[in-house]
Amino acid sequence: MGSVLSAAKIRELQKNNPPLIEGLLDADQQIQPNGVDLSLYSIQAFQSGGQLGFSSAERILPQLTAIDFMEGWVTLPQGQYLVTFNEIVHLPVEVMALGRPRSSLLRMAVSVGTAVWDAGYNGRSQSLLIVYNPGGVKLAQNARLLQLVFFEIEGGTHAYDGFFQNENLILPNQKDAV
Repeated sequence: MGSVLSAAKIRELQKNNPPLIEGLLDADQQIQPNGVDLSLYSIQAFQSGGQLGFSSAERILPQLTAIDFMEGWVTLPQGQYLVTFNEIVHLPVEVMALGRPRSSLLRMAVSVGTAVWDAGYNGRSQSLLIVYNPGGVKLAQNARLLQLVFFEIEGGTHAYDGFFQNENLILPNQKDAV
């Protein structure tokens, strides 16, 4: 694997069109020494099971129900939730990323399950929020949940072109396309 991108390199990639991460709420707070914090846009609860086979044609995603914020906050009992982030990720073909929960969440017995952000991926990502704490957790809308760490790929690759390419670019309450 190639090297981890520094804050300086991330800031340089922010100057691209499109930027590495579009829609940062506060770049000074979100760009970290070794990555970028992604913030909470929405939370959904799982209402049904899913299905995954070998081929994409065998994939059935679960039904979801939105959980509303009350005065900018949501209290979640122990359980699993699908979270959508505010920011849109635009990975160049020579960069991939891995996401890790912020350490503050782990200290609350809450974690974020993620997959790989493949080189060339574009979209507003979603991850699994897991509340292990029997007392639950209270989260503010726009809370920083996840640090995305970027890696430069040695030797090159091809751009991601899977099912989730360009996901969630337009959100339900947005008037204009992003």
